[in-house]
Amino acid sequence: MVAGLVVAAAGCSVSTSPGGSSAASDKKDHQVVIGFSEVTQQSPFYVQLKNGAQQAATKAGAKLMFADANGDVTKQNNDIQDLITRGVDVLLINPVDPKGVAPGLAAAKSAHIPVITVDRPVPSGAVSHVGRDNVKMGRLSGERVAKALGPAGGKIIEIQGDAGGAVARDRSKGFDQAVAANPKIKIVKGPYCDYIRSKAVAAMQDLLQANPDVKAVYAHNDDMALGALQVLRENRRTDVKVAGVDGLMEAVKAIAGGQYIATALNDPIHEGQLAVQTAMNEHSGQHVPSYVDAGTALVDPSNAAGYVGSDVFAHAQS
Repeated sequence: MVAGLVVAAAGCSVSTSPGGSSAASDKKDHQVVIGFSEVTQQSPFYVQLKNGAQQAATKAGAKLMFADANGDVTKQNNDIQDLITRGVDVLLINPVDPKGVAPGLAAAKSAHIPVITVDRPVPSGAVSHVGRDNVKMGRLSGERVAKALGPAGGKIIEIQGDAGGAVARDRSKGFDQAVAANPKIKIVKGPYCDYIRSKAVAAMQDLLQANPDVKAVYAHNDDMALGALQVLRENRRTDVKVAGVDGLMEAVKAIAGGQYIATALNDPIHEGQLAVQTAMNEHSGQHVPSYVDAGTALVDPSNAAGYVGSDVFAHAQS
């Protein structure tokens, strides 16, 4: 009898709660949970991308569940499945491999969880992609390198990002477009260093030995470009120009020295914030575009001094 009274009392408390039915109340009070599967935390770009996402989630009152794939696509697929099991409402995926992450995308589709890709797009399976025009970023850096080399041209070493990745492909494509007008420019394709400085350092040591006549180095991000710069300075090759992509403040400050000549803005804090905003819009039923452009711009000796501050990455000037 006592048990029956407790159940009855509990039933009365639910039906008379503010907002009417328990289902309506739960929906109103539900905290949006966003899962974020990221490629790695071994690059400052991805550390700041996560920070931007966390800042936006906190501001929106959402919960961010984070998983670091550590560059392993198998782990990433397992991470995505775990995030789904934990009950996320929306998934942000920064893929290790755009094609290799297909099992994770399929699992999200089966669970009716929308996916938004960040920085690196996938061929299909996402409702939206938040990123930047990587062809344009490569082209901006390439135009500046071509200008620095002048009509005489010369050999350029290109240190690449990730094998098979759209970002690496597009940054290479844009750079190639920018220097193509000068037939005296020759590009030597270096290895894929996964956007990690230590890997670029090791690669550049071999590349410099094999290409002593190099005139410039272009890397698919500033972290790798700074690794190349380190090797060049250790070998007293201050004559070789260096350019990258991302707007890493360490690179922007290095431009004052004259050897590092260009980077393209790719503020990860802003990109992470846009990704979470897009996820929140998707969850609320708003229309989200298939592509959200976070924007970019060239930083070179003409404007580098205007980017000051202690942030890890430069921000677009207002």
